[in-house]
Amino acid sequence: MMEAVRAHIRIYGRVQGVFFRANMREQARILGLTGWVRNLPDGSVEAVIEGPRSKVLELVKWAYRGPRLARVEKVDVEWEQATGEYNDFYILYH
Repeated sequence: MMEAVRAHIRIYGRVQGVFFRANMREQARILGLTGWVRNLPDGSVEAVIEGPRSKVLELVKWAYRGPRLARVEKVDVEWEQATGEYNDFYILYH
């Protein structure tokens, strides 16, 4: 089995109100990834993505573009140890 990795990312720019979370969840599910995505009060989007390295890299790469209406200015990525704690990709609301 391929090595699982975790990417903890923050996406900055016009990334709220443009269906970023819903589109990221759809992309993650297509790629078979787990984790979550949420809006933060400062206008950025935060996500934790787990799965095979190549698939996680694909979703991180997607985050630099985002959905059609998004204008991504910056993406911060921290690579972490995968925990396997998620069984789906969720949108967190809080």
